[in-house]
Amino acid sequence: MFNLGFGVCFALVNFALFLICYRFFGKKGLYAWVGVATVIANIQVTKNIEMFGFVMTLGNTIYGTIYLTSDLLNEKYGEKEAKKAVWFGFFTLITTTIMMQMALQFKPHESGMEAQAAMELIFGMMPRLALGSLAAYFISQFLDVRIYTFLKKMFNKPNQLWIRSNGSTGISQLVDSAVFCTIAFAGVYSWDVWFDIFITTYVLKFIISVASTPALYIARGFKIKED
Repeated sequence: MFNLGFGVCFALVNFALFLICYRFFGKKGLYAWVGVATVIANIQVTKNIEMFGFVMTLGNTIYGTIYLTSDLLNEKYGEKEAKKAVWFGFFTLITTTIMMQMALQFKPHESGMEAQAAMELIFGMMPRLALGSLAAYFISQFLDVRIYTFLKKMFNKPNQLWIRSNGSTGISQLVDSAVFCTIAFAGVYSWDVWFDIFITTYVLKFIISVASTPALYIARGFKIKED
């Protein structure tokens, strides 16, 4: 029960920090948020927790705010700006992966062995996990932008924002989970275990997406003076 209650608080803190970032830093803050969230999500994913009787990884909450960010950029600034943010996040993820893998190759001093072990635990991802994360991010984020743009033409009323956001995110996160789980776990686990990981990951991401809808409405209402 602790994880459930603390998880709700954790999600609210994520949404609040997202709103603060946009309120004080505007569109530039949204790009910065994508970069920060991409890195943090890939660090948090190394920690497993149990909730509702299922074992799941952290990182899904802040990863979900990346979809929230691209939807907000698309809503207020257009598809081009949303795509730019996706490219920025992808570059951030590649840069972090390359730089940390290189950093791990340095021979540590004996006084730094504990730090080396901790860094290997967090950043020493197997190639399949790293590739799965990169591929899933790249495919799903651009898909989210395209679907949101399509839904924006069909459901263009202000009060239909929830349809545009949850519709695009729901489909793109399904693709995200399928791509990552297939690259990372296909052949490693049996298909029934693979399906359990896939479905629990997707359901959790979609719940977070729906829960973030009020934050999207609040952010859209901000009057931001851009430089």
